[in-house]
Amino acid sequence: MDTQLLSLVITLTLIAIAFVLIGLGWRNRLRRQADVEQLPMVPEAPGEPIVSAEGQYVASTTGGDWLDRIAVHGLGIRTNATLEVYPHGVLFDRAGAPALYIPAATLTGVRLDSGMAGKFVEKDGLLVLAWRHGSHELDTGFRTRRAEDRNVLFAALQELISSAPAADANSGK
Repeated sequence: MDTQLLSLVITLTLIAIAFVLIGLGWRNRLRRQADVEQLPMVPEAPGEPIVSAEGQYVASTTGGDWLDRIAVHGLGIRTNATLEVYPHGVLFDRAGAPALYIPAATLTGVRLDSGMAGKFVEKDGLLVLAWRHGSHELDTGFRTRRAEDRNVLFAALQELISSAPAADANSGK
């Protein structure tokens, strides 16, 4: 009986140490990313979306580095969301996290990918938006609930990026 109790205590201690180390790592990530500016304000009356779809907000990462999750401003929280495309920008209405609005002029590209920040799906199963936020280049991933919505969103985002005043026309697969 004593060895079982000792095993339980050791196991619980190791689990507690693991959680402490995870917390310290997340706190250090927040500190390193303190220079990421406040997010754009969500328009009070955005209007009627061109297209919208339900799915999962995967995360935002440093542009080009699909493993460097952005932790500040709730951008690293994976949650269910609705992605809405408007003529003026893109809105992620996230469950349990603040909404994320990306103005059209800051979008630099859209692509289909198979994974980012711990979420891996089939080939081209993830919609990834590239955008500028202050001095940072970011990638934001979204997984549609229905596969057919992905292509509709992709086409609408390509059109939005190509028609945005300050946008680059480098969207593609």
